Amino acid sequence: MNVRITNAVTALGVVLLLVLASGAVRAQQPPPPAVLVQPAEMRALAPQSEFIGRAQAIDKVELRARVTGFLGPRKFADGDTVKEGQVLFEIDPAPYQAVVDQREAQRASAEAALTNASMQLKRAQELLMTKTGTQVTADQRLAEQLQAKAALAEAEAALRDAKINLSYTEIKSPIAGRVGRAAVSPGNLVSPDSGVLATVVAEQPMYVLFAVTQRELLEARKASRDQEKLTVRVRLADGKLYDEMGTLDFIDVQVNSRTDGQTVRAVFANKDKALTDGQTVRVVIESAEPPEVLAVSQAAIALDQTGDYLFVVTPAGVVEQRRVKVGAVRDGLVPVESGLKAGENVIVQGQQRVRAGMTVKATVLPPATGQTTVTPAR
Repeated sequence: MNVRITNAVTALGVVLLLVLASGAVRAQQPPPPAVLVQPAEMRALAPQSEFIGRAQAIDKVELRARVTGFLGPRKFADGDTVKEGQVLFEIDPAPYQAVVDQREAQRASAEAALTNASMQLKRAQELLMTKTGTQVTADQRLAEQLQAKAALAEAEAALRDAKINLSYTEIKSPIAGRVGRAAVSPGNLVSPDSGVLATVVAEQPMYVLFAVTQRELLEARKASRDQEKLTVRVRLADGKLYDEMGTLDFIDVQVNSRTDGQTVRAVFANKDKALTDGQTVRVVIESAEPPEVLAVSQAAIALDQTGDYLFVVTPAGVVEQRRVKVGAVRDGLVPVESGLKAGENVIVQGQQRVRAGMTVKATVLPPATGQTTVTPAR
């Protein structure tokens, strides 16, 4: 009898322990994980084509010495913005000024010789009219006057040449822009063979050149008969799109036989000087009248061996995994071609803590607007 009572007490104790343990487990269950969601919405996203391009200055001038001499003090600092006609280098002008002075003296001598020859001719002609002179003398005086005129013209030409050489001692910028690094220091002897002294680049506006294959060019023309309906942007080295829009202004008249490509040129105002001559960029061309497509933030898309997928939170707060077919990323947005409906909430932060079938606490963010970066939760 005592054994039965003991067994009954033991069984009752076990049941109580199980009940208490079950309650403790329920008490220790964590709350649903918190996630951030955004609704999928219809967006106007244009189909894009990307090409590798290179920025090219509209105007670029290499400054060189045109006369020989010793370089004087530099008139600029490397990287300065310079004006058209501004003096940047000066070559010692003293020898060339001396030549100008010499040529001016020679011109004055030639002018005096012409004046004398003209006076002699006038006298010879007067004597010939009074029949006290001879025709031979008059002809000789005429020839002397013509020779004096030629000598004066030669002296004037020599003076102009000397003045031109003197003007070359001041090396001016023929364009407005920004000057690069000086290649020669003051005090060095320079000449036309000395190479480039510095380079001036006009940074506003700026060209961007890129090659397009014949197939791509034909497809672009079919998609948009009017090139004004195309917008041109560039993607910089950090992956971000440049704020300014460009315009297509030139398509080369020849096709490169080796690459089957044709050079296309776009022009950008480059107001903030983000584009630099020789810079490599990615050119993005899209339609200015884009169609509307269903789009979500790039942060919502994940990829595994099967393909792209995302997580949707139902109105009941349950997570569903959706396999989706997506297009190319554009400004932080991804067009979803299938697998999702407009208005459904997709998880953009906290995907690492959820799985299909879980209940979550979702906080709804405003719809994605492009260029949105959401830091994944850890």
